[in-house]
Amino acid sequence: MLSESPFVGEGHRKVRARLAAKGIAAGKNRVPRLMRENGLLAPVRRGRPRGDRSHGGRIQTERPDELWGTDAARFRTRREGWCWFFGEEDHCVTDVVGWHAAKKGDRWGGPGAGTAGRSRPHGGLFAKAVASGLGLRHDWGSQYRSKAFQAEIKWLGIRSTPAYVGEPECNGVVERFIRTLKEECIDLNDFETLEEAREVIGAFIERYNDGWLLQRHGYLTPARARDKLSRRAA
Repeated sequence: MLSESPFVGEGHRKVRARLAAKGIAAGKNRVPRLMRENGLLAPVRRGRPRGDRSHGGRIQTERPDELWGTDAARFRTRREGWCWFFGEEDHCVTDVVGWHAAKKGDRWGGPGAGTAGRSRPHGGLFAKAVASGLGLRHDWGSQYRSKAFQAEIKWLGIRSTPAYVGEPECNGVVERFIRTLKEECIDLNDFETLEEAREVIGAFIERYNDGWLLQRHGYLTPARARDKLSRRAA
């Protein structure tokens, strides 16, 4: 299962889910035991205990397109040097709904991250108030506090829901994806150019939306979880 997976570092729960999808029943204790004995368990980050790590104890939503999160990360290319990735992810099905890679991570890079993504629930239409009812979680970076960014989301009808100051966990949904993007894509590649990075990152995001397994949704992929919940809402 690990060698066939399109991702690296998957844990024992996802291995067991992939086995089940192939009709192979395996005990919930047996899989982690065998992986542990053979040095195949995914690495786990150990951190100090924290207090309340979210808005009221919960940052995930029950339906798609109620709340999205956006965040940025730097990566390096050989020719252009440091570049920026901006991404947006849904807080329910955790699919990537918009992304952008640019040389500069200034106030113009942030708004360009998900212009198409922010109007995605409405067929890609880009118009005033087209995304009314959608909330956008972001941190207090200068890109997101800029007048250009705030003016754009306001024009689209999006509600700004910044994370609490000093509590980045409020934006944990998209930050978890940024970590996955680094571990599964950025850190595994030596990009020559920004254009090459865009191609590789874009391919990974397609692979992520179509193939990443979500424990919260019964090990469905983001694409399948969105389809299931959208049909239920209809």
